[in-house]
Amino acid sequence: MPRFSVIVPVYQVQEYLTECLDSVLGQGGPDLELIAVDDRSPDGCGAMLDGAAARDPRVRVLHLPENVGLGRARNAGLAVATGEYVVFLDSDDTLTPGLLKAVDDRLAAGGDPDILVYDYARTYAEGRITRAASAHVFGAASPEVFGLAARPDLLDLLQVVWNKAYRRGFITEQGLTFPAGYYEDTPWTYPALLAAASITLLDQVGVHYRQRQEGGNILATASRKHFDVFAQYDLVFAFLDGRPDLDHWRPVVYGRMLHHLNTVVSRPGRIPPGDRREYFRRAAAHCARLRPAGYRPPAGVAGLRTELLSQGCYGTYQTVRALGRARRLVGR
Repeated sequence: MPRFSVIVPVYQVQEYLTECLDSVLGQGGPDLELIAVDDRSPDGCGAMLDGAAARDPRVRVLHLPENVGLGRARNAGLAVATGEYVVFLDSDDTLTPGLLKAVDDRLAAGGDPDILVYDYARTYAEGRITRAASAHVFGAASPEVFGLAARPDLLDLLQVVWNKAYRRGFITEQGLTFPAGYYEDTPWTYPALLAAASITLLDQVGVHYRQRQEGGNILATASRKHFDVFAQYDLVFAFLDGRPDLDHWRPVVYGRMLHHLNTVVSRPGRIPPGDRREYFRRAAAHCARLRPAGYRPPAGVAGLRTELLSQGCYGTYQTVRALGRARRLVGR
């Protein structure tokens, strides 16, 4: 049994795939298997993966019969994984050198906890590398191994699946799977962190997260598929419905959900202009159904915006945004 299963879903990344695969296979240290899932990629990725498998027995390639999307491609890789720990990596990103050795050392020191979290850096086409703004979270004083109650600030991190190593037995115990659609990381990461009995941190950049040019990131593409965010949070709260012992987390998760819903609608190029009023109507109905009794909005403009969104007040929300932009212009 290898120590790590690195699962890489692959779709239309021919330009970046070799660098991604090399970053995994060049890790050294503990045993690993690389499970590459060809999500019916229309370019040359499938042949590139077969070539990598012919050269390195640690590579296993799954060719899916049809395109199923990122989440379900990960599920396909997870179904055949045999490693003690699972690491997910997107096929246009890379692992940093020596990461898995550092992860293995930290896991062993902590008695093989359920989850290990590491940091990431954004990389840009001109060669610039910028560590994420979350660096302070990893540098803060913390027990070596803890439950989420000791470090609730982990929920303030970007909730992505690819900055963590998961004990495969924990994944099975919790029945974690990825849904279809956009924002598929959301119903995985929240339940995983909430349910984990043991978490540890590695204060190290583990992933270089490529900032691709316009059109390379589907989340930066205007589409009604961004409405998937509502269904993904329904899955998070359905998980909480089945775990009354975690009920005290509802106000926190609700607040993070509101922040996320606001990010989706406030970032340019996500919700098509003609669909923004509908998004606000959906948000109001969604929040009215899920709002927990103990929730208190944050103070300041950020809290005002999320409250306006949760009430579906599209016109007032737009006015507040315009005033904010005007104040920033005056300040400059």
